[in-house]
Amino acid sequence: MKFLLSILLLGMCGCGTRTSTVLLQLELCGAGEGPSGAYCGVHEVFEDRAAGEGRKVALKVVVLPALSNEPLSDPLFFLAGGPGQAATELAGPIQSIFSRVRRQRDIVLVDQRGTGKDHPLRCEEVLKDEDEDPNAIDLEMPWEKIRECLASFEGDAALYTTTVAMDDLDEVRAWLGYERINLYGGSYGTRAALVYLRQHPQMVRSVILDGVAPTGMAIPLQMPSDIQRALDKVLEACAAEPGCNERFPDLGEKFRALLAKLEREQPKARLRHPRTGEPVELTISPRVLHTLAGPLYVPWMSSLIPLVIQEASEGNFAPLLALAFSGEGIAEAISQGMHFSIVCSEDAPLVEAADPEAAAAGTFLGASLLQTRWKACEFWPRAQVPPEYYEPVTSDAPVLILSGDLDPVTPPRWGELAARTLPNSRHLIAPAAGHGVLTNGCAMRLIEQFLETADASKLDASCLEEGKRPPFFVRPSGPDAGPREGGS
Repeated sequence: MKFLLSILLLGMCGCGTRTSTVLLQLELCGAGEGPSGAYCGVHEVFEDRAAGEGRKVALKVVVLPALSNEPLSDPLFFLAGGPGQAATELAGPIQSIFSRVRRQRDIVLVDQRGTGKDHPLRCEEVLKDEDEDPNAIDLEMPWEKIRECLASFEGDAALYTTTVAMDDLDEVRAWLGYERINLYGGSYGTRAALVYLRQHPQMVRSVILDGVAPTGMAIPLQMPSDIQRALDKVLEACAAEPGCNERFPDLGEKFRALLAKLEREQPKARLRHPRTGEPVELTISPRVLHTLAGPLYVPWMSSLIPLVIQEASEGNFAPLLALAFSGEGIAEAISQGMHFSIVCSEDAPLVEAADPEAAAAGTFLGASLLQTRWKACEFWPRAQVPPEYYEPVTSDAPVLILSGDLDPVTPPRWGELAARTLPNSRHLIAPAAGHGVLTNGCAMRLIEQFLETADASKLDASCLEEGKRPPFFVRPSGPDAGPREGGS
């Protein structure tokens, strides 16, 4: 039936041999599997690629076919972030964002091993607790449940690293019948793209890196200093904006005083639960301030931070706790087990060779963030990553590097580092962007132009300078719009 459907579709669309191979491997996505008009399928790979036998892992694939009757032969492969996001679960938004790219090219999304709603390394079922008090507020990871997730897994969690996954990706490329491909990677997806470029250079036409996390970057080790930089930018911008500075004077000093107070006293506060609205009592420790890291990813959310700091300094912690719950949906989309397989294998050696206290010195997160995020690596299986893995990726392939200047986790310094060994690259910085520049209209146009030419040197990136940070909320209702004409 699948073969017959493919032949009929080929007859209708006049597609070439490239598309015929894709359609023979996939079928139209069913309801809930992917966007309308997309093609879905599953490709199995050996969990132990080196052995070439034994347990297999099913990788879900979604292809958004080019709309042209004569599509270009080199598709765009989208590599998701996290680590732990399932690429195919982003197919709907990607179809919209890359709509112009899709006119001429297929867009291919492949779930990296360990991700996807049906994969046990997601730990979703174990982390669910039907008996959990809905009014409880626990900002710590449920480590015992993470252990249960690992114990329930039938495979070898040490085999879920980036290098293995990028060989999976190349196998899927060949299975679909593509020759050369273009890569877009965002956040952790940039690391995956760089590893693919190193392992399969002859298959790459061009690469787009959005928010670079290179192989030499120890993800949790660098976070305190990079997040502190982003918070400092918020405080500086508030001080420079008359309305914000008038409403929240000396905000940096207030924040430092608040941090010192919580380290010294850890008061109790009664407030309404951000999700249920029920009254709860909570001990306010410095750990509560870690919730400020999430809004820093997105500039419009970071515009709430001055108001939240001001309220907390006056004893009202409800807005701060509300921010803690604002990222729940994002966290639930991450495969926790796959995340630990990557971080504990690839980042742990760099962290353990460093001084976490020194790396976090002078930051509001301190070394406690690393200690909190690192507990899983005390028991999670690790792969042996060769020393050369951490060497910068060197390639003459055309590469467009994008960084948001307000990014709290992959700020421009990491893009600069990657560009040093990519001589045919160009690094562009969006002054008003946070984590990920993709949704910036100017950046998307630059991506489209780059994919057309595979030449970043001639791009006119002046439109990136036109972006402005959103105005700060000076009251719960929003920014101060200033006096209106004809009234006050």
